[in-house]
Amino acid sequence: MTDISRHLLIVEDDDAFARTLKRSFERRDYIVHHATSMEEATQLAAEHPVRKAVVDLKLANGQSGLECVKALHAQDASLLIVVLTGYASIATAVEAIKLGACHYLAKPSNTDDIEAAFERATGDTSVEVTERETTSIKTLEWERIHEVLAACDFNISEAARRLGMHRRTLARKLEKSRIK
Repeated sequence: MTDISRHLLIVEDDDAFARTLKRSFERRDYIVHHATSMEEATQLAAEHPVRKAVVDLKLANGQSGLECVKALHAQDASLLIVVLTGYASIATAVEAIKLGACHYLAKPSNTDDIEAAFERATGDTSVEVTERETTSIKTLEWERIHEVLAACDFNISEAARRLGMHRRTLARKLEKSRIK
C-alpha cells in the first residue's frame, strides 16, 4: 500500500510541462494525477486521496488558478497546495495564501523547489531573507531535456535536433541516472 502523503495532483494546462513535472514526481515515488481545469481538478481530488497539489496560476480558457485553489481548499482544508506561476506578483501571492495555498513559487521552479515548499507548509519565522538558491546545471539540463522530449512525444531524434545535439549524445544522457 502506498503512503497517502505521496499522492499528488497537478493542475496545469500546458501538457508538455505537466508531463515533465509528472514524470519527475513519479521518479520520486509519487502517485500523480493531472488535471487541466478547475472542474477536472475538483473531480480528481474527490475521486482520489491526494494530499498535495501543484496549481498553475493561469489555466486554459481564462480560468484562474486562484479559483482552483479556493475550490480545492474548500473540498479538503488539509490539502497542501503550491501555486506555480510565470506571472508572479505580490497581489496574487497574497491571495493564493489567503485562499488556502501553503506556498507560491515563480517559474522556473523545479521538483526540488516544489517538494521543499511542501515541506515548509507550516512556515518558519526564523528564515533569513536571502537571494534565491541556484539549481545545479545538471538538474536544469535534465529537466530541459525531458521538457523537450515531452514536447516531441518522446521522439529522441526530434528532441536531439531541437536541443542542438547529436542523437547519440542525447541517448547517452538519458541512460545516465538523474543527478539530485
